Amino acid sequence: MDVDLDLDRFDSRRSTVYANRGMVATSQPLATEAGLSILRDGGNAFDAAVATAAALNVVEPTSTGLGGDVFALYRTADGDVGAMRSCGGAPADATIENVREALEETDPAERASYYPDSRGYATDEETSEDGEIEMPFLGPHAVTVPGTARGWEATVEELGRKSLADVLEPAIHYALEGYPVSEVIASHWRGAETLFTDDHAREAFLFDGEPPAVGQTVTLERLGESLRKIADGGADVVYEGEIGEQIVAAIRERGGLMTLEDLADFEPEFVDPVSTTYNGAEIYELPPNNQGLIALEALNIAEEIGAGDHPYDSAERIHAFAEATKLAFVDGHRYITDPTHEVIPPLASKSYASERASAIGETPIRDPDWGVPNAHAEDSDTVLLTVGDEAGNLVSYINSRFAGFGSGLVAGDTGIALQNRGASFSLDPNHPNSLEPSKRPFHTLIPAIGRFPELGTDSGSDAARDGRDTWAAFGVMGGYMQPQGHVQVVSNLVDYGLTPQAALDAPRWRYREDGTLGVEERLPEQTALARMGHDVRVLTPVLFGGAQFVGRRGETLIGATEPRKDGTVSGY
Repeated sequence: MDVDLDLDRFDSRRSTVYANRGMVATSQPLATEAGLSILRDGGNAFDAAVATAAALNVVEPTSTGLGGDVFALYRTADGDVGAMRSCGGAPADATIENVREALEETDPAERASYYPDSRGYATDEETSEDGEIEMPFLGPHAVTVPGTARGWEATVEELGRKSLADVLEPAIHYALEGYPVSEVIASHWRGAETLFTDDHAREAFLFDGEPPAVGQTVTLERLGESLRKIADGGADVVYEGEIGEQIVAAIRERGGLMTLEDLADFEPEFVDPVSTTYNGAEIYELPPNNQGLIALEALNIAEEIGAGDHPYDSAERIHAFAEATKLAFVDGHRYITDPTHEVIPPLASKSYASERASAIGETPIRDPDWGVPNAHAEDSDTVLLTVGDEAGNLVSYINSRFAGFGSGLVAGDTGIALQNRGASFSLDPNHPNSLEPSKRPFHTLIPAIGRFPELGTDSGSDAARDGRDTWAAFGVMGGYMQPQGHVQVVSNLVDYGLTPQAALDAPRWRYREDGTLGVEERLPEQTALARMGHDVRVLTPVLFGGAQFVGRRGETLIGATEPRKDGTVSGY
């Protein structure tokens, strides 16, 4: 089905970008330029991905950092589709009993700060209905072993052409020489003033005690020096050396359980992706402990019920896709966990989707037993970037600390803010994501690779399609928006023939933790959805993710970028 694109429906006036030699799409223009500089200097897409990710650690520190994790999905010039997962687990001493005991011994005022409300302020919700202390969202016990530095190193060593030192140089330059802060990032930085309470954190990321203003030139000297140490000594300095020692000290000084042995034991993995087909397209995602199966199951259910057969501007379309996604969330949050700890059902199979599709009717499914497990993570900050090179390599690369600046802890004078990914654990031993020593938490991050037959390059025009496949690296960052964003972008491309940029510009919806259906204000079908029984809530655009897209058809690179971010897509 083709859609006549009415540009007045979309906030963006960007066009899809085309190039031949190299292309980078990401959420901050300076980071895009960092990746392009590596491509121009003889690096491949994998080198450029690490350079871009490292630059984002500096120019978008509100969403990513060395204290978090990194993942990749890629298609090599030889046609192999692969994945890298670089996320650590809980400390070896992090039993439910040990964490509860440590929390009980923590000063009550400090412990309360680990359980913020939606505005970031402390609440009294650290206990469950039965009085048991719950897993904190912030603080030392929410920190898991960071995978970023090892993941970057593994990417360039296994798949790149350049050294880790080479690809870190643009990030080091921005950190030490300075850069002006862009608009969306400046707005996110404001939360640091409330989050950061200790001197190390405030000195690293505040300026005269204040977050930076739009356009203000800042330097992050501490982070820059840490990046230089990694460039000189490799990732070992983070996992076995002086940076690792400061990470452990920052956690243990606040009552946490991580040790240097926990860091030293960590290694990234190259894993097989999981995949499905959707109306002729082929979509690859990350396997558990990531939520890629949610995206695949939702696509399978949507295909089973013919969600993409409805007119684009209809409430029936959104209802069908949203209900398919809701069921996939129910299953994903019931079953997805560290696969070394539990057996996970075949959530991505067509037969499973066929069974689940029978639950969808003309009105919304009410009160599912499971859903999005943590409302605080609804707008979790992440960076996703996509890169393509002249040889034919395509990379979707994603970095995050989970929520903004993460746990609130910064490791000594390293300038490294530590993630709060452990907040996805539960202190209930019967929960599928119950905390266990060295266990990896449920992970939201999901880059993607897709094969799209006859991708539209001029919305609504069959003449623009030449019968050739387009392979693409893509993704939609943002906590639990990610699988929902994948479903919407894929459907926009496959079912409705939108160009890549139009597919990213289009208004979005999202199923929320409280059972409501969040929509962007410009979505025209709100009243009809409410009449169908949906509890519709208009949300700020920042809650609808940040997509990036770089594809390749023949010798041509095709790119698009998220209009809700500060970013850009650029090629040469």
